[in-house]
Amino acid sequence: MDINMDEKRVEQRMTMKKMEQKLQRADRKHAKLYLFCNFMALMIISAYSALMFSPTVQTVFPSGGDSRKQMNAIFVMTLLGCVVFTLYAAGLFFRHKSRQLGILMALGTSRKKLLPGLFREVFVLSAFSCTAGIAAGFPFVWIIWSAFRLFLVDSSEMELHFNFRCLFLSLAFLLLVVGFACLSAWRYVKKTNIMEVIREEHINEPVKELGRWCGPAGFALILAGAVMGYAAPGLWQRVFSAYPPAWCSILYAPVFVGLYMIMLHTVVNGWGSRRKNPYKNIISRSMMKFQGKQTVNNLIIVTILIAGACFAIFYLPVTSAGALLEYAERPFDYYYEYRADQRVPEEYAVRELAGEHQLTLKDWEESEYIIVGAGRIMEVEEEDGRHFHVEYMPIASELKLLSEDAYAKMTGEAVQIAPGTYQYITNQDESSVFVNESAEHLTNMTTRAQIETSFAGYLHYDMLVDVVGFAVVNNEDYAKLAEGLSDEWRGCVVQFNIDGKDSYAFAKDFYYLFVSSFDERCEYTGYYDKVYKIMLEEEGKAYWGDSDPIMKVHYEEMDSSAFKLSWRYQPKFRIMDQNDFLVTMAVFFMMFLFIFIVCLTTALVVCYTRCQTIALNNRYIFDDLKKLGASPDFMGKEVSSQCSNVFRIPALVGTAAMYFLFGMILYANDGRIVFSEIIAMGVCFGVILLIGIMVFLLYRFTVRNMKKQLDISA
Repeated sequence: MDINMDEKRVEQRMTMKKMEQKLQRADRKHAKLYLFCNFMALMIISAYSALMFSPTVQTVFPSGGDSRKQMNAIFVMTLLGCVVFTLYAAGLFFRHKSRQLGILMALGTSRKKLLPGLFREVFVLSAFSCTAGIAAGFPFVWIIWSAFRLFLVDSSEMELHFNFRCLFLSLAFLLLVVGFACLSAWRYVKKTNIMEVIREEHINEPVKELGRWCGPAGFALILAGAVMGYAAPGLWQRVFSAYPPAWCSILYAPVFVGLYMIMLHTVVNGWGSRRKNPYKNIISRSMMKFQGKQTVNNLIIVTILIAGACFAIFYLPVTSAGALLEYAERPFDYYYEYRADQRVPEEYAVRELAGEHQLTLKDWEESEYIIVGAGRIMEVEEEDGRHFHVEYMPIASELKLLSEDAYAKMTGEAVQIAPGTYQYITNQDESSVFVNESAEHLTNMTTRAQIETSFAGYLHYDMLVDVVGFAVVNNEDYAKLAEGLSDEWRGCVVQFNIDGKDSYAFAKDFYYLFVSSFDERCEYTGYYDKVYKIMLEEEGKAYWGDSDPIMKVHYEEMDSSAFKLSWRYQPKFRIMDQNDFLVTMAVFFMMFLFIFIVCLTTALVVCYTRCQTIALNNRYIFDDLKKLGASPDFMGKEVSSQCSNVFRIPALVGTAAMYFLFGMILYANDGRIVFSEIIAMGVCFGVILLIGIMVFLLYRFTVRNMKKQLDISA
């Protein structure tokens, strides 16, 4: 008797195990989606963090810099997107898993027996997919980086090295995923009501219906928030003479409120007119409404990610268009300047080097300049560190001066400067930000002889535009300021052309020869201000530039982008600047291109996941429609309509918002849009079209996949 009972128990256990295995096989589609989302999230996060913590990127993107802040902000958005679609994938997996749990519980399986098996299953699935994603992240970075080097630019600076500190972030996210999965497993097993567990699959989350004013109001709020958020810091400084507090960022809040209203309008009302056919796409609209909360949240995340992708990719043409145009329009092939106390190659040595490369020099022009202390209106920080007052300082910053004759010799443009005035040299567009219009005094830094002066307008010569800045004074004022000035404050500018076709090899050889001729006294960036340093030291204060490593450069790194972009005496050699542009900007371009790829990939994965959720959650609706005689064509249109809203609206809003933001920033810089900026915005518009094509292709693939899952043949 006991033997028979044991046999029955064994048989019963075997039967339950077979049933459990059968139910697990039925849930493979949901498990695959869960595995895919975990894998993608960890691969993206691992790849992004590996690149962020790479020594190469850490060097090029200094801590505290704007580029580093932008990179970190976009990473946070990407991380948020990964969290969202992994949580949704987990929720979808468990909602469908609840059916299996409900059947087993109804057949008499206790929670105690269900929990270990479920824990084991979700732990293995989560840990395996996340570990695989982390492992794939490093090859993913390496492939993209290698492709960039292979097809665009290759240099010693582009060597990719990993700092395995990045694994801490990936492992933290892995623990989050596994922990959430185990917690969800415990939650679903602990439900007391079996029918509630079974119905979990069909639970809806409707949203409150609003009028059709909601969408247009959302766009108005986005516009208002963008303008207020961007303008508020500057307005706060002008009105209160204080640095803007952190809470000023709250003024961007209307952007997110407006974004929510737009997506809510998309879900509740849609954007097409229903006057002619109020029943058009009624099924897809109803499904979106009944799953409104999830859908709205998804659409917002996707929009932010696409905006982040656009921000990253727009950075490239906006920063490069002006430089490339300037290279092409230079009136001279070669330009350089040096301090008078440095032994740089003289004209005969340069001509000899050119002869070695079978080149002939022409149009050699050489002019002296002096560096003086210029007065400036400055913001002086108060003791509280928050407020400041505007004060004119007679000796505040460096200014390089040319005489009338020297300027005419260099440019071929004769000028007459009134005594006691100066004209500042800027580019043709007058878009240079390094301009001093407030100088009322110019001072000889050796003798402290001083003259009174005033700003008298602009002269235009792109070759002389740099961080410090050049100005022109009349010959008599120049002679007064130059009298008794030491060589430390004197310099020389040289420019020449090549007779015929230029040689990159000559440019590189001359560059190495030129840089190597400077001593350690000139190992600093263009932002290092000796005049300001001297004035602070006379007041017993330390100059911040002496302690900031960003202000120092090293000659042994003369081929690095950091050196070329910041050295005070970096020469302008047209052929080298054009050929090395990608090399110089390679790490910047690579990082922002990678950010674009990651953000766009994350956004598209979220869209795809959302559409899969729609297909799997609403399969029973389409089954009912089939029974009612609905045609495949009708059901296919409903699927397409649903997917169209998920893909189309975030793409349009995200790209348009970022395009507007960049246009607003460029206009706000100087109150106009110059030619180089028009070119850049044109390239950005082309990028938007490319993003649109990519989104459309994935949309079409997703629709076909959903129709296949729902057994719709149309």
